[in-house]
Amino acid sequence: MEDALKHRLGKLRAYSDSAKRRAGLYSDIAKIHAHHPSQPLRALQKAPAPGKKLQKIGFILLWVPEPTFVTAAVGGPMILAGRYMEKKYNSATIADVGNQTKETMSSINDFKSVLQS
Repeated sequence: MEDALKHRLGKLRAYSDSAKRRAGLYSDIAKIHAHHPSQPLRALQKAPAPGKKLQKIGFILLWVPEPTFVTAAVGGPMILAGRYMEKKYNSATIADVGNQTKETMSSINDFKSVLQS
């Protein structure tokens, strides 16, 4: 009986610590941009993707029919620049980091279970 209560108390402490860390993270982010705290929080939920936008504009310019082919000459390098930006700049959000952490933890647990058996 005591072990079950201690186990439950340990879980509650872990939840409490997690909530405190999350609140601290949000307050630190709000301090970065004191004027508009919603902007940095929005960036955590939906990351900007300038590379994808640049690629889309490049494709549009590449396929626009024009007799002088100026848009085709501009569109190709824009597509390449967008691909480079997509590789160089990470557009990961908090949800992506959480999902990757869950996958890593599950693979670590699988590895531990294989070693123990």
